[in-house]
Amino acid sequence: MCGITGWVSFDRDLRDASTTLDAMTETMACRGPDDRGTWISGPAGLGHRRLAIIDLPGGRQPMTVETPQGPLALVYSGETYNFTELRRELTGRGHRFTTESDTEVVLRGYLEWGEAVAERLNGMYAFALWDGRHQKLVMIRDRMGIKPFYYYPTPDGVLFGSEPKAILANPLARARVGLDGLRELFAFVKTPGHAVWDGMHEVEPGTVVTVDRGGLRRHVYWSLKTRPHTDDQAASVAKVRTLLDDIVRRQLISDVPLCTLLSGGLDSSAMTALAAQQLAESGEKVRSFAVDFVGQTENFVADELRATPDTPFVHDVARASGTVHQDIVLDTHALADPAVRARVIRARDLPMGLGDMDASLYLLFKSIRDHSTVALSGESADEVFGGYLQFFDEEARRSDMFPWLVQFARHFGDDADVLRPEVHTALNIPGFLQDSYATAVAGIERLPGESDFEYRMRRICYLHLTRFVRLLLDRKDRTSMAVGLEVRVPFCDHRLVEYVYNAPWSLKSFDGREKSLLREATADVLPKSVYDRVKSPYPSTQDPKYAIALQEQAKDLLADPAHRVFDLVDPATVRRAAEHDTPQITMASRRGLERTLDLALWLNLYNPEITLS
Repeated sequence: MCGITGWVSFDRDLRDASTTLDAMTETMACRGPDDRGTWISGPAGLGHRRLAIIDLPGGRQPMTVETPQGPLALVYSGETYNFTELRRELTGRGHRFTTESDTEVVLRGYLEWGEAVAERLNGMYAFALWDGRHQKLVMIRDRMGIKPFYYYPTPDGVLFGSEPKAILANPLARARVGLDGLRELFAFVKTPGHAVWDGMHEVEPGTVVTVDRGGLRRHVYWSLKTRPHTDDQAASVAKVRTLLDDIVRRQLISDVPLCTLLSGGLDSSAMTALAAQQLAESGEKVRSFAVDFVGQTENFVADELRATPDTPFVHDVARASGTVHQDIVLDTHALADPAVRARVIRARDLPMGLGDMDASLYLLFKSIRDHSTVALSGESADEVFGGYLQFFDEEARRSDMFPWLVQFARHFGDDADVLRPEVHTALNIPGFLQDSYATAVAGIERLPGESDFEYRMRRICYLHLTRFVRLLLDRKDRTSMAVGLEVRVPFCDHRLVEYVYNAPWSLKSFDGREKSLLREATADVLPKSVYDRVKSPYPSTQDPKYAIALQEQAKDLLADPAHRVFDLVDPATVRRAAEHDTPQITMASRRGLERTLDLALWLNLYNPEITLS
């Protein structure tokens, strides 16, 4: 896990631009606190910040190979979990290795297979390779989009980086956001390839992007395909367990301290229990961490989304699996701290408006980093196995709209309502969402003979795996890497995703509940309390002091009516929320305050040019 960046300029020699490349590289310091390196050769410059996970002394980057036709140089972020098998195969083909790192396996794999190396990798990765033999840059991203990767075409080449901030550090890139970018911020749908910043794009998941003097080309090496599922219930459950055992075993490999993120839900509990079972074979214990809020467990109030607090279930799993467990208990002051909010926005480069849920995730990761460098997460199991409420909601099922937005509107309202009327009109988010939905579902293949209901559920699963999960994966990566913590996501292994995606909904919910395949596949390692527990979303503080802090900060902001945020946000709407009786404040008003404060900080930090035409 690292931060990568670079610059290709075919009309100049970049050796005279090393200062700019250094500046781009240093924006990635949090992603790679252990080492840094840059490499320049003619029109190509690569930068790397390293978080050392495997082969601590031997994995330095940029990593190069000299050939008679020219050099190859690689900067790589992520992990290749099958690197041992690939190394063995490449050795058999005559390659000689000088390190034990997965990075060298990828580099020599490119020498052997070219861009097709991507099809052989199992893992999470974003990497860029300058091929001096052909004077071209090759950029490759993992299948599910676990690792972020952005690029910015220039008149004579391209800029790239793990995060927009690396690209924006180059004077050639303009920090400008237009209507399409603002729509991305408020729609809560991830448009593939869109990067919010004008002129910037993301390397789409499962895609190879090449840049040479002839221009830029894209090649999709993996996408979610419809295939017949022939296994019955028992065989499907057994296959899921076999895959999970292999996935967890591969992702436990690390040369630095490793832990699990444990929420007490089915996903993280199953992953933690499997990890504990495997590590016990060598006499080791899993270290686990959970987040909680001061007084939340003792004073918990059930609502439509969360029927139970997490902590009792967390402790059941910790006892049953024998983990070395620690609760990270956060107080309201830390959650509402503007400095924490600013660090989250800086980590994500954007004001996503998730408030205390972003702050608590950042603070959790920051605390974990004192003990571990790698964490396994249960992220994405809901999208893979069908765990969210909207999978079972008739309105969401029947709506020709992204199903999570139907749920969000019901529980949280529309936080775009905080916008000035003229901005709201210009964005036309309903129209944008309709167009986005139509584009998203257009490519879904239907099996011959598939019933209308099964096809409808296939569409819902597809949308979650190609539009929704990418928002959460970006959030997890950017927030964790801001403190130098690598978070792995076993449920995003493409083999598991492909298999479960093609299982019919009747199998995914064979017992009438969410995530039936996962629950049954891991029943033997789960406490009964967790096996029986109903899905509960990521926790949010119920402490009224948090809303009070938001209101006070909003009042301070309103005292500066000339602040740029009020070019976008309606001050009257903010004032009503800020002066509302705090115990009765609605979730929509609270989210509106969080959204406003995030926008204001983002404008302060990045000073972007905003265009509404």
